[in-house]
Amino acid sequence: MKKSIALAFICFGLSGYGQAFRGKKDLKFQVGFNMQKQANGIHVSVDKGLAENISVGIASTYLLSTDNYLGGKKPNAEDLVDVKARFNANIGDVFGLKPKIDVYPGLDLSFKNFGGHLGFRWFFSNGFGLYGEAGLPIKYYKRTVEDYGYFHNQFYVNVGTSFNL
Repeated sequence: MKKSIALAFICFGLSGYGQAFRGKKDLKFQVGFNMQKQANGIHVSVDKGLAENISVGIASTYLLSTDNYLGGKKPNAEDLVDVKARFNANIGDVFGLKPKIDVYPGLDLSFKNFGGHLGFRWFFSNGFGLYGEAGLPIKYYKRTVEDYGYFHNQFYVNVGTSFNL
């Protein structure tokens, strides 16, 4: 019990020193778990600060498990991968949140769609934190999305760890 209490104090003590977004020249790396209907995978992203509240980056998701192969046919590699260019408005300080917490709405431009996302970061130390994102497509490139085209063309949630570089 004493060890648990000491560990809790250490964790909360470290949580006061993190900073979620530092503005220009800030660099974040995130790796996490992607969840969407009938598929789960790995999500990675890198964001670079351009201004006080603006960042751009690149993100990719690779699906590791898919449910219910359609007609017994496995998805092709291009069905499992998506790469996105992203733009974020880091607005945690606009809402008066603590420096270790950031909220960022953003836009995505991928090989499969144009979409948006809403995310948050919570840093425990100067280099390590947690993040969560939820997103959805705004416009598909194909007129109809069928078969495995639904992968990366639907609502998704990403959760994982975030690192200051």
